[in-house]
Amino acid sequence: MILTAFSGSGIYGPDSGDSQISNYVVSSYTPTLSTLLHPPKADPISSFSLLSVIQSSAPGASSIPSTKQELEHIQQRLANHDHVVLEGEAGTKRRVVKAMEKCNWLHLACHGIQRPDEPTKSALLLEDGHLTLDEIIKLNLPRAEFAFLSACQTTTGDENLSEEAVHIAGGMLLAGYRSVVATMWSIQDELAPVVTDEFYRHIVENGDRPDSRKAAEALHLSVQNLRKQPGIQLTDWIPFVHLGV
Repeated sequence: MILTAFSGSGIYGPDSGDSQISNYVVSSYTPTLSTLLHPPKADPISSFSLLSVIQSSAPGASSIPSTKQELEHIQQRLANHDHVVLEGEAGTKRRVVKAMEKCNWLHLACHGIQRPDEPTKSALLLEDGHLTLDEIIKLNLPRAEFAFLSACQTTTGDENLSEEAVHIAGGMLLAGYRSVVATMWSIQDELAPVVTDEFYRHIVENGDRPDSRKAAEALHLSVQNLRKQPGIQLTDWIPFVHLGV
């Protein structure tokens, strides 16, 4: 069963026992009520193709070297599936958008920024510029099924906005993706490959075609695994969230 609940809810401490909600439910979020009232068709199409966009650096941003390890994990887990990779200089806006139109799954390992002053300009940092929220929601993506946004601040809203769900992950849902994994704030570079590896391990279990309907549960299990790692703090695993159906 998948319920809408905040994954970090509960009591934490040396004597807290099993008083965290994540021990009992798989959390999934919806940016708007209309997403629940009129959900997109949940059945995946028969064909499968994953686009991975890997940007370990971007103009004006710090380096995120673990994106290369992230890609290695994906390639190992999806060795028997169609996988398109745009890495480094190949990851231009034009090439990324064109590939998004052809591939039904998307994995973005790059920098993301939230613009509270101009929310529709929140963006993913690609090789030659920003792919902004207002550009994303205008895309025509009839094959879109699932997106993994392994980037910082992809579900960061703002309490001062009339619509708090104006963020990149929400834009992906508006563009047609039925299911999205994203982050609520900045994440540690070295932790993203850990979550990614576990996520795709669960999503391709038994060698079947990856099923986006299992995304919330796969992320839940991945985060639970992360929590068991030495030195992991509450703020390290809470940012990873699932949106959609």
